[in-house]
Amino acid sequence: MKLSRSDADVFVPHEQVSPETALARTTHLCVAAHQDDIEIMAYHGIAACLGRDDRFFSGVVVTNGSGSSRSGIYEKYTDLEMQTVRRREQRKAAYVGDYSIQLQLAHPSAAVKDPHNADVHADLVAIFSAAKAEVVYLHQPADKHDTHIGVLGHSLAALRSLPADQRPQRVLGCEVWRDLDWMCDEDKQVLDVGAYPNVAASLVGVFDSQISGGKRYDLATAGRRLAHATYYTSHATDKFQGITWAMDLTPLVHNPELSLRDYTRAYIDRFREDVDAKLAKFTR
Repeated sequence: MKLSRSDADVFVPHEQVSPETALARTTHLCVAAHQDDIEIMAYHGIAACLGRDDRFFSGVVVTNGSGSSRSGIYEKYTDLEMQTVRRREQRKAAYVGDYSIQLQLAHPSAAVKDPHNADVHADLVAIFSAAKAEVVYLHQPADKHDTHIGVLGHSLAALRSLPADQRPQRVLGCEVWRDLDWMCDEDKQVLDVGAYPNVAASLVGVFDSQISGGKRYDLATAGRRLAHATYYTSHATDKFQGITWAMDLTPLVHNPELSLRDYTRAYIDRFREDVDAKLAKFTR
């Protein structure tokens, strides 16, 4: 498998199959910006494939992880040392989650935030073309992290460049830095993430450089999933043990003429109209 950077990492966790075979059998694919984003945003796909021989989850991390916050035992680690630690942690997660393949493309954040970067685009086109996944998990367009939006933009451009019959059946924009609870209920894609809670905890827990380094993503991720499940409906008992919300991005892939900005703004406008209508109805 040829990727643009010599320091890209290709890891097949379990079976003795080639990277090409591991990628080609992928049914559920997540393309994320940073190490641990996959485990936060795409657990729905991981759980859907766990223990199956007819579904396979694969992960792609686009950046090298050099800019992460650090404290404690990691406080004096250089950027290069942190890249090594985070690459190793991502491999651990891929092993725990039984991924078909884990790719770490090792691009600097600056390259990802350049919408015209040819290397990032070429890597993603090659991956999407080889995988032909049915479901793709991406960052959601209202995310507040610039690098996440950069990865989303490159991913959409790469998917749109594929022949129509090779594009995924479902493309979901998922929560990391800013959740989607604000969306109107009818607009939300409900992703059940209550299965295998021990695995879910372990997947986020292997990223010790983040947790011991000062960010309790393990607790925050579990709490957000439970909160979504509890606050999903006000007049019914909880249907799910955990939920993540997603935005349906499939129309953007199958109709390249759609503007990402206009498409996202339409969700915001519907939310604004819903709030305005309730206030008009029940206030003087």
